[in-house]
Amino acid sequence: MSTGQGRDQEDEIRILDPKRVEAAGNMPKRISEFVGRLASSDSILSIARMESPAGWTEPPQTPEFDEFTVVVQGELHVLSHGRIWVVRAGQAIRVPRGIRVQYATPGPAVYIAVCLPAFSPDLVHREAP
Repeated sequence: MSTGQGRDQEDEIRILDPKRVEAAGNMPKRISEFVGRLASSDSILSIARMESPAGWTEPPQTPEFDEFTVVVQGELHVLSHGRIWVVRAGQAIRVPRGIRVQYATPGPAVYIAVCLPAFSPDLVHREAP
C-alpha cells in the first residue's frame, strides 16, 4: 500500500533490534541502542537502554545533545554544577546540551536515555579519566 509520498508504509514502520554500544566508565555497563546512529542510522535522536552495575561512574562530559533519562530500576546520580541530583525509579531528568555533567549508579540501575540529536562519541566530549 502506498502512502502517496512515493514510499511504502512498510519502509516507514520498522521493528528495530538493539545494537550494543561501547560504554565509558570505571567498569562495564551494558548499552543497547534501539534507535540512533548505530542501530538505525538515525541522527535526529537516539534511544538506548542502559544497565549499570553498582559503583559504576563515567568521566565528566559536556555533550552537544540534550539528554532525557527515565530511570526504570535503581537510581541514577547526576552530578553538575557541584550538585548531585538523585533520580529514582519512576523519575526522569533532562540535561540540556552544553552542560558539564557526570553520571553514576551507586547500586545496580536500569534506565532509558534519549538524546537529541542522536548520541555520537564525537558529540559527547568526555574528559580524560
